Amino acid sequence: MEDIRFRGKKREGRHADTWDPFQLNPIGAEKEQKRRCFQVAQYLVAAIVGLAVLTSAVIAKGSLLVLSTMSSPTSLRSPKERQFYMLMLVFCLICPNFLVFLKSLWRCAFKSFVQPNMRTMAVICCIECLVSFGTSVLVLIVMPQFDVLTNLFITGGVCIFSSILQIAFRLQSETWRIVFPFCSLFLIVTGYCLLATDYYVRVTSYVDNQSADCYVYVGLGIFSVLLVSLCWWENPLQATNRLQDQLSELDGFRDFVFVISSVLRVIVIGAVYLIYHVLIEKSVIWSDFNLQKDKTELLLIGLGLFFLQAFCAAACHWFGVVACKIHAVRMSFAVPLCCTGPAVLMLALVLFMTESQKLPGTPPSNVSELCDSLAALSNKNTTNVVLLEITRSICRTSLNSFYVQWPFSMLALEGVCMWSAFVTCTSYVWKIEVQRIERTSQLFVRRLYESAFIDLSLLLNTKMKVARAQNIESSDQMQNCVIYLCATMWHETYDEMLKILTSMFRFDRYRGDPKEEHKDCFDFECHIFVDDSYMTEKETGKRLVNSYVNDLVSVVIEVYRVFTNKEPDDVSIIETPYGGRLMFVMPEGNMLYMHLKDKALIRNKKRWSQIMYLYYLLGWKGYMVKNPVKITRENNPCRGSLISLDGETFYLPQHDNDAKRRFISEENTYILALDGDTDFQPKAVVLLIDRLRMYDNVGAACGRIHPTGMGPMVWYQKFEYAVGHWLQKTAEHVFGSVLCSPGCFSLFRGSALMDDNVLKRYTTTATRASEYVQYDQGEDRWLCTLLLQQGWRVEYNAASDAYTNSPQEFEEFYNQRRRWGPSTLANTLDLLHSGAETAKRNMSISGIYIFYQMFTVGSSILGPASVTLMIAGAFQFVFGLTGELSIIVAVIPPVFYIIVCFVTKSNTQIVIAAVMSVLYAFLMTASFFSIIGDMVIQGTFLTPTGIFLVSMTIMYLVTALLHPEEFGMIIYGLMYFICIPSGYLLLTIYSLVNMHIVSWGTRESKTEGEVKKKHNLLCDRTCKLCCWDMKIQITQETENLMIQQITRQIQQAPPATVVRGQDTFELLPTDVVPELPQDTIKEEAMQGTKKNPIEKLQGEVTDMSSISSYDSIRKKGTSVSTYDGTDYEDDDDDVESLDNDDLNNKEVIAVKDWVEPVKREFLKKLTSANMKRNLKEQIRYALRNKNQQDLCEDLVSMLTDRLSGELYGVGPEDILTNSQMEEIKLALSEEARRILKLNRMMRLERRLKRAIEKTLTAPLVQNLEEAENDFWVKLIERYLTPIVETKAHQEEVTRELKSLRNRAVFLYFIINVLWVVATFFLQAIGSDVISIKIPKYFANGTLSDEYLKVEPLSLMFLLSFAVLLLVQFLAMLYHRIYTLIHVVSYRSTEKDYKEKELEDEDGMIIENPDVGGLVLAVEDVL
Repeated sequence: MEDIRFRGKKREGRHADTWDPFQLNPIGAEKEQKRRCFQVAQYLVAAIVGLAVLTSAVIAKGSLLVLSTMSSPTSLRSPKERQFYMLMLVFCLICPNFLVFLKSLWRCAFKSFVQPNMRTMAVICCIECLVSFGTSVLVLIVMPQFDVLTNLFITGGVCIFSSILQIAFRLQSETWRIVFPFCSLFLIVTGYCLLATDYYVRVTSYVDNQSADCYVYVGLGIFSVLLVSLCWWENPLQATNRLQDQLSELDGFRDFVFVISSVLRVIVIGAVYLIYHVLIEKSVIWSDFNLQKDKTELLLIGLGLFFLQAFCAAACHWFGVVACKIHAVRMSFAVPLCCTGPAVLMLALVLFMTESQKLPGTPPSNVSELCDSLAALSNKNTTNVVLLEITRSICRTSLNSFYVQWPFSMLALEGVCMWSAFVTCTSYVWKIEVQRIERTSQLFVRRLYESAFIDLSLLLNTKMKVARAQNIESSDQMQNCVIYLCATMWHETYDEMLKILTSMFRFDRYRGDPKEEHKDCFDFECHIFVDDSYMTEKETGKRLVNSYVNDLVSVVIEVYRVFTNKEPDDVSIIETPYGGRLMFVMPEGNMLYMHLKDKALIRNKKRWSQIMYLYYLLGWKGYMVKNPVKITRENNPCRGSLISLDGETFYLPQHDNDAKRRFISEENTYILALDGDTDFQPKAVVLLIDRLRMYDNVGAACGRIHPTGMGPMVWYQKFEYAVGHWLQKTAEHVFGSVLCSPGCFSLFRGSALMDDNVLKRYTTTATRASEYVQYDQGEDRWLCTLLLQQGWRVEYNAASDAYTNSPQEFEEFYNQRRRWGPSTLANTLDLLHSGAETAKRNMSISGIYIFYQMFTVGSSILGPASVTLMIAGAFQFVFGLTGELSIIVAVIPPVFYIIVCFVTKSNTQIVIAAVMSVLYAFLMTASFFSIIGDMVIQGTFLTPTGIFLVSMTIMYLVTALLHPEEFGMIIYGLMYFICIPSGYLLLTIYSLVNMHIVSWGTRESKTEGEVKKKHNLLCDRTCKLCCWDMKIQITQETENLMIQQITRQIQQAPPATVVRGQDTFELLPTDVVPELPQDTIKEEAMQGTKKNPIEKLQGEVTDMSSISSYDSIRKKGTSVSTYDGTDYEDDDDDVESLDNDDLNNKEVIAVKDWVEPVKREFLKKLTSANMKRNLKEQIRYALRNKNQQDLCEDLVSMLTDRLSGELYGVGPEDILTNSQMEEIKLALSEEARRILKLNRMMRLERRLKRAIEKTLTAPLVQNLEEAENDFWVKLIERYLTPIVETKAHQEEVTRELKSLRNRAVFLYFIINVLWVVATFFLQAIGSDVISIKIPKYFANGTLSDEYLKVEPLSLMFLLSFAVLLLVQFLAMLYHRIYTLIHVVSYRSTEKDYKEKELEDEDGMIIENPDVGGLVLAVEDVL
């Protein structure tokens, strides 16, 4: 209700100024707000992760302590049991090394391998061996000799070496914080002194018959702890910027070092175990490891403790990483890890007290009696073994002293000292600032974790992110980046344009003022490239913008009104060699450019638009950044409205990003490729930016594309897109790299696009048949193929949502997939062909991934045969046909459709495919229910078909549940199922047979030839047949004499060249009379024009071979102009008189013809109704301080009244003259000055003056800068000249395309026929001869006497497909977890839209309001 009232209030304000206050309000134009449910979910996830860290750490640490206690020589267990528990301790130490070995070996084998520096590797291996030796001695030798509490406390000293390095290198960011490592070192020394004192008291007090040789183990324990503390030597050194060369070199071959060091660590662990327990103690009897059945309890306890310790240590490490990545370092990481020791202590004491209450007989009166009674329970099964041993271990402390128990306080004080020592040593963890999402290598120094001290190792392994003044290139700091939003348009509708522009304006609001820093550290520009923007007006011969550009201009104005409640402020119209450019300053100050392409001057189609903006943004702008030239103000006239509101910058808004880009590398320059109908939120772009920031080798990232629209075809595509993203794209992302980043919404890294063999290769003009298919039919997939072959990775982010229109008609859908299918296959085969070389260059692509792609390609090739066999099964189920006959019947429709596709036109093929699709849908529906009925008849679903169907249903349901926002897509699954024959059989046949057609197929405009044919139509009717539109046209072949003569002349002199593009037209020699539409010739004959058709055509068609002549024409005919106040009716008269008086200079007029109508649209801001609204909003924006609210509203009210008085008698839609504008400007300035004087706020006069000027500023017509103009001329000449092909070449290409089509169809046909024939003969031979017998189970689990007989080929294919789906499902689960981590981390840093609070202008401000130079306001100086 509040929204309705707010909109009503705004509408009332508009209604006071105009009779047309109504406007569009596109979905998503309102400000985004943080959703409370997401905030609750964020804290809930953080709490769950923190609890998981604490729980897993406590279990891992407790399990290790229990194993060490149960393997102790003083344990109540037998020697055989003790040696088994000791072996489990060894496995606990080996497990993390084994995991690191596997992961590092995988990366070396399938990712990257760098030749190591032998000297550096030797040093690292020596340190690792020392650490492993210390860990082995401490865990396998020392800890079994101590009690459980001493073992819990003694490990706190592993931070001693880190404390010493922190003191030595003064790593604390604040001087006073140096006290923390000093305290840590002092507490560690104190703790070990207390430890030695405690054991001295135990020996002298004869506590538990403690012998004097314990001093050796105390010293050995302290020594081993010192060796273990060397494990984290790298962390302080990285923080000090010392040994940077060696450490950077180490990062290159760290995986190989881990492979070697993990093996060495395992060897050291085994050596310590064998030397001490076998050679020295001789406590190992090898025959005792042959456990009998009566030792089941021993196996369960030992293996259970081992698996608990190993799994929980790994889980604690993983959850710790997750906690840091979701911005919960304190709550979910530091707090749980610091509480692990106290939690284990509390748990041990609780178990001790609980066990004392469970003893049989009279409860003991003191600890000594309790400990004496434990010996009697060692051989009884009434007490849990683990609890008994823990209680027995605590009895070894001073609590069991017959004399005094006060020495136990020293043990407790030792625990406090050790715990306080490592908390103070790792105090830097509490102040770590983590980016929204970071790599694990940026959070932790080592990949390896120490399972024996999991809590301590995680804290000590966390990077010390201190301030690095000398290291600007530090990866710990978020780098600024520039994003270029580039949308390509081709005949979009008004609503589609509304989506993309609303998205861009949302992004502008999210970014805010480009002069202010943003928490996401990025700046951006918007560029829209409009193909086919111009037309030639038949009546006047003028070259004007077409209806698509007119719609685009209307959409911009409408969206600007929605977001600002006013007209666009800063608009510039620029003539360019490729057509024209419109330049806007968006509401927050970011730039929007619209590039209007004339297909007569530059190539059209999407790939060439991409080349156009890539060369412009990366090539030209990057070159200008590296060669900065001072902007000459005298040669670049500007106006005050293009200067920032506060006069804080020298640069105009269009040069602001160029100035910032000087400090931004190509690696941090991003291109966001968009379609003209894409709808997205700022969050989607930010999430893609995170992927590129996190990994330097990521060249592109794409999001989740959602098709929009209505109708059955859209429903089918919704589920198809969902399955493709849920399973296929996630599997590609997890196991290797995404193969296609769709051009409708993808973020590319500038340095990746500028790499060798990428952008340069992308400019290749297709000349061969295979190139037409691979290059032009799927340009986004080809670009990704080039990136992958150069070693770049393409990623997928499931949380980055974008919406784009999908084909709603059957014909449009088939034509779209006719382009996509062959292009996908061609690019995938190209990648597989270069698989070995690509795997060497690209660390994301391995041999296993290449095999996975080969399997998926093979499955897609066998798709038609598989669908045919599935249809045969449907015939068998529904009609009860035999297996052989059902296959024959199922093969007939595809063969019939292949013949149809070869002998008929594409429209006929699509109509027949539509009819067959409906029939197949009925059959699939019947088959679905028949399969269910067959399972009911059989009495079980445990058949291959039944299991497959049930498992598929469960898998898709689980997958949909894991995508809660998209769960509704599962509804369209039935539509997808019944359309499988159409999508995988008929569509495949249609795509292959029509491979030689390389036209776009969607959003096609009618060519001149098609328009001409309509003049001879006698009948044009549209009929409906079975819900399909059928067109019937009857044409008259005879034409009048004039047309016949012209046609005959054209036939005698054929065209010299043919320009290939979306709309085909001809360049004719001067001695050929062109064929003109009949109505045009009649019109000219009636008007009695003296100008013959040849001269007219020569005046309209641009010479393709001399683009540079356009530049000279533009320089002569175009000048910088502003609104001069004259009436537009007079302007039109002037243009017409110039056209009649100076026909020889017609080219000059043609250059400027399109500008005036466009300018006229933007001049509507100077109507009286718009001026009032604009003035209100300009004043509110200029005085947007909260403490100036009252003054602002007074100014709005009084200046609006003054403006109404000045506009008395002027209509709401009238445009004022220049003199009227000057008078109004003077009157408003005087009124504003008077009001400010009364309120003693004269320091705001300049702000108010600029607001008035921006209200009264007209659109600007500009020249393109000479250097940029030369760039465009050379770019067009080198890469983008409209393609000119001879008739012979065109015929040769058509012949090659048909030849390629025939080869592809033959290959597909042979492979699929072989599969069908093999299945047919297996059916014919009989299931009794060749079949696999599978036991039949009923639903209740009982075994039947019958067997299920399945053909080997069918079962093999079914199992292969099931394995493929299972692999994709597991990849989806993995990807879901990391998507959740990313989303939670984003929500914790999500922007909260708040009103800006600006400070008053009390100080001196230097501004640049005019062209003349810098001006210093007198009021500011005073």
